[in-house]
Amino acid sequence: MMKSLPRLRLQGFNNLTKALSFNIYDICYAVSEDQRRRYIEYIDEQYDADRLTQILTDVAEIIGANILNIARQDYDPQGASVTMLISEEPVLAKLGRDTISGAVVAHMDKSHITVHTYPETHPHNGIATFRADIDVATCGVISPLKALNYLIDSFESDIVVCDYRVRGFTRDVKGKKHFIDHKINSVQDYLAKHIRQKYEMFDVNVYQENMFHTKMHIKEFDLDTYLFESNAEDLSFKERKRIESLVSREIEELFHGRNLM
Repeated sequence: MMKSLPRLRLQGFNNLTKALSFNIYDICYAVSEDQRRRYIEYIDEQYDADRLTQILTDVAEIIGANILNIARQDYDPQGASVTMLISEEPVLAKLGRDTISGAVVAHMDKSHITVHTYPETHPHNGIATFRADIDVATCGVISPLKALNYLIDSFESDIVVCDYRVRGFTRDVKGKKHFIDHKINSVQDYLAKHIRQKYEMFDVNVYQENMFHTKMHIKEFDLDTYLFESNAEDLSFKERKRIESLVSREIEELFHGRNLM
């Protein structure tokens, strides 16, 4: 739950922008080229534009936003994107009438939710990865942090890289600028207990800039959860160790953002 500072009496609109950005990775091992192709097909079906639209619609409901516009696209050969323009309040509540100009007024909230997906496979070693990039940017009192746990739970997340930043300023009735309107020490403060127990986490926070960065990777390694259309018990001990090494290295490289020698 967001910890608010004492309620501010503002001069006009609260134009602080609160932006929550994710990189979410799911990692898989597919033995054959056919399996890797089927993995991509499976991911494209599980996270197509329709499914992503529903997830973002749920996010809008969770944070208390009104959806103004939806653009969505499934790509060939793979991947999908959805973008939503949102406002803090229903358009009619602001205008008191239904007019085309309502879209213009609503756009003043400058809030949006987007998701882009990137399924891909290694050309040689059987590793397949699915990346989803998600951005929730709100302007006003609504907070994207309310959707944090839902978004992590909505994807098969082996690694989560999360950035939260508050931009801009708002002015109170005395003219004083305020660069943040809530208390936060870390993104971890807003994570549910079951998520904190599931992941190892690492923070890099720049408090004076209202920037909060958290990296997470799953704690327990169970090879069966990474095998696509295969079971660990059907593999030789040597093969299991080889695949575990490949998957572990992929997790480490994605978590640290660099190739490991």
